[in-house]
Amino acid sequence: MPRLHSPAAKTIGLRIREARQALGISMEDLSHLSELSLTSVGKIERGTQSPSAETLVRIASVLEIDPGSLISGLTSRDFGQRSRQYTAREFLREQRAREGAGEDGAAENGTPYRAEPDAS
Repeated sequence: MPRLHSPAAKTIGLRIREARQALGISMEDLSHLSELSLTSVGKIERGTQSPSAETLVRIASVLEIDPGSLISGLTSRDFGQRSRQYTAREFLREQRAREGAGEDGAAENGTPYRAEPDAS
């Protein structure tokens, strides 16, 4: 049995399947109309393949739904574990702290530089 790509891929796949079934079209119809292989459509619906932005737009167009509805509510954490979970704001704050750090690794305000943000 193929392995799940990510919780996000599973959610997207379920949303696509529900929209397709609500229209009463087959996977073969969706494949043909979106110009994607049947294998790809099947993998996407099962959550074993994460679709590109172009693929999401193609599928959503065929299903007559907003492409954003397929990813609504998902966060980067839904796409699997990453080694860095920084936002741009956190990255810039840490970069400024490092630039202001002295030789002892402490920033000008005395706060030590951390390689990763707190998990809290």
